[in-house]
Amino acid sequence: MAKIVIALAVNIAAIIAASAWISGFKVNGNFLDVIWVGVALTLLNLVLKPILKLFLGPLIVLTLGLGYILINVLLLRILDILFESLTIQGVLPLIYGALLFGLVNFIYHLATKE
Repeated sequence: MAKIVIALAVNIAAIIAASAWISGFKVNGNFLDVIWVGVALTLLNLVLKPILKLFLGPLIVLTLGLGYILINVLLLRILDILFESLTIQGVLPLIYGALLFGLVNFIYHLATKE
């Protein structure tokens, strides 16, 4: 349970960082909107990401791991569709956001490895 709370905090921090650093990646609204987007991102990472990894496994192997970027792009695109408060304008901010979230999640998983 503690890992999920830490993952939620890390995802919220990554959303705030992406909104501040990536032009075209904005979360409009108050901090509660950021929290809801973070909750949804954490749930997508816990539920949908393993399923996408399973189906896109051959692509991940063929591209030597670059398929993970595609998975993160898909997750961010789903978030963009689900939440009106999240606005990702264009492909480049989507890719930069996917790279940032991939890096943040990689560091999170390294830090919480048992």
